[in-house]
Amino acid sequence: QVQLVESGGGLVQAGGSLKLSCVASGRRIGVDAMAWYRQAPGKQRDLVAQITRGGNTNYAGSVKGRFTISRDNAKDTITLQMNNLKPEDTAIYYCNADVTTGTYIDGRLWTNYWGQGTQVTVSS
Repeated sequence: QVQLVESGGGLVQAGGSLKLSCVASGRRIGVDAMAWYRQAPGKQRDLVAQITRGGNTNYAGSVKGRFTISRDNAKDTITLQMNNLKPEDTAIYYCNADVTTGTYIDGRLWTNYWGQGTQVTVSS
């Protein structure tokens, strides 16, 4: 069973920094695109940053220049370095990844997985 396990959330003051990590575990053949999403109370879950296996990145406009996503393909791990945090960054952050175990699941070779989420709270 593939799992995505996040760590690194917490409480920080505005202007501070946090680093989130996510590792894929369980039986798997490959991991393709990985990403961070976030969901604030009463709002939809939105993309924060995405990184392909080749290292191409994509960021939400609200975090460009402040957040950096990186990846270690050998360990199937991504990190999100968050600097100059703002109260509006407060949310549950979820790791997301496209993973294949080499077998078809529901007719698909690649399956999209979510982590359990980690809380990030930025105080003003």
